[in-house]
Amino acid sequence: MRVIGLMSGTSYDAVDAAACDLDHRPGAGVLRLTPLGMVSEPYPADLRTDLAQALPPAPTTLADVCRLDTRIGRAFGRLAVRADRELCRGRAELVASHGQTVYHWVADRQVHGTLQLGEPAWIAEATGHPVVSGFRTRDVAAGGQGAPLVSLIDLMLLRGRPGVPAALNIGGIANVTVVPPHAEPVAFDTGPGNALIDAAVRELSGGRRAFDEDGALAAAGRVHEGLLRRLLTEPYYRLPAPRTTGKELFHQGYLRSHLGEFGQLPPQDLVATLTRLTARTVADALRPLGATEVFASGGGVRNPTLTAMLRAELAGTRLRTSEELGLPAAAKEAYAFAVLGYLTLHGLPGNAPGCTGAASPRLLGSITPGRRPLRLPAPPPTAPHSLSVQADGRC
Repeated sequence: MRVIGLMSGTSYDAVDAAACDLDHRPGAGVLRLTPLGMVSEPYPADLRTDLAQALPPAPTTLADVCRLDTRIGRAFGRLAVRADRELCRGRAELVASHGQTVYHWVADRQVHGTLQLGEPAWIAEATGHPVVSGFRTRDVAAGGQGAPLVSLIDLMLLRGRPGVPAALNIGGIANVTVVPPHAEPVAFDTGPGNALIDAAVRELSGGRRAFDEDGALAAAGRVHEGLLRRLLTEPYYRLPAPRTTGKELFHQGYLRSHLGEFGQLPPQDLVATLTRLTARTVADALRPLGATEVFASGGGVRNPTLTAMLRAELAGTRLRTSEELGLPAAAKEAYAFAVLGYLTLHGLPGNAPGCTGAASPRLLGSITPGRRPLRLPAPPPTAPHSLSVQADGRC
């Protein structure tokens, strides 16, 4: 089956679409994924501005939510049409949309709700294909954190590797999945990935820059040890897994509240300190779990200063990228949601309860029909246990 996965992460800068062929062979317990490529488009500037102004802790209205839901859905739909045309030669059969997370309701260590915008009807109308969306809510309703949902795909990729392999995604928020050979897997959000770095750069540049390109600012600065120690007192870092967080906690106001006692820091020192914070909290999360190799993906991989700091913090644990598993670092999450959409359409659960905290495996998401009558395939007798990435299928 040819599937398009759509993803926009907590950095809310662009929409990514990754296309793949998926072939499940139940007898072998293997789901074969052949990548067909990725296309990406930034959000229109006005949409990104309106989205940023509506996110917590900013006040918003239901009118704002309705307009954003429609505009994000249309943006996803436009990119899905392009992905079908350019990557699938018009032969896509399914679209899986993560949507845009705008709020994750966490209180007393429990996730009570989650909200992703990007109405799937716009995607189905634009492409004519059925759309699976709303993945996180069912896991939350089953008592889970709703994140990181990619942990199931990480397990399928990492099972059987020697030592204690781990997957790391550095988006706005960073998350890890660790797969010990003789214990239950663990997955959780470690804390800020790019969120605080991006917030600082936007404020320092008066909105002219959205991120620290190539880690240049951080590379030119020195870590302020006092500020770093203050930031590391955040209680979130000491919560047990499973745990999840988002920009509801790590936002521009959070950063301002921690800077007051330190006066005016040189911009490059502030960004260097925040970059070290991300590297330190990721390493602190992985160290007790005994990770022996870490496969990184997400936008943070493009920041050489961050990856250098992370290598130093990991102190000998090999840092690799998801390309070595066959999935491009920039597209891994979009491919992961393509797999989750495929599982849902085939009546198979898409969460890993030991990683998210859900009561048991659950079918995730809702299906919005395309232009043709919806015909669901018969569920296979067994769910796939592993994911095998084949050679790139692009001509």
